[in-house]
Amino acid sequence: MTHAVRAATDADLPAILAILNEAILNTTAVWSLTPATLEQRRAWMAERKAKGMPVLVSELDGAVAGFASYGEFRPWEGYKHTVEHSIYVDASVRGKGVGRALLAALLDDAMRNGKHMMVAGIEAENTASIRLHAGFGFVEAGCLRQVGRKFDRWLDLLFLQKQLAA
Repeated sequence: MTHAVRAATDADLPAILAILNEAILNTTAVWSLTPATLEQRRAWMAERKAKGMPVLVSELDGAVAGFASYGEFRPWEGYKHTVEHSIYVDASVRGKGVGRALLAALLDDAMRNGKHMMVAGIEAENTASIRLHAGFGFVEAGCLRQVGRKFDRWLDLLFLQKQLAA
């Protein structure tokens, strides 16, 4: 399997949409209950790029296998050096290094762009994602109990963070 991480293009939007909607419908990785539309993803990508934030895809054997991005942690100027990221991997290739490749690329991008802190908000029972982040030096910053609801159960939001610059 050949991994390649690159900037997403408009041609990648259908694959990005399919990966996101699978996660919406079948996982607690994203707490939306309604599948996204292609127009919403197009607007999301345009907004990220307009703000100088990356939208990356990972290709595995020539097909989009996952996507990732980071954006503002909070909209106020005092938070401009902190970003929060998201990573989504196609269900058929989870556990094959796609998330690892995307997270490494996001961290590199954030450091090149002078970001100081990266935050991850992860559903507290998502042990695979927690392990992935711990492997990159993310540390637990706190847990908000029962702040989300999906699949008829309450969800806890675990925050992890990694300092990028001294």
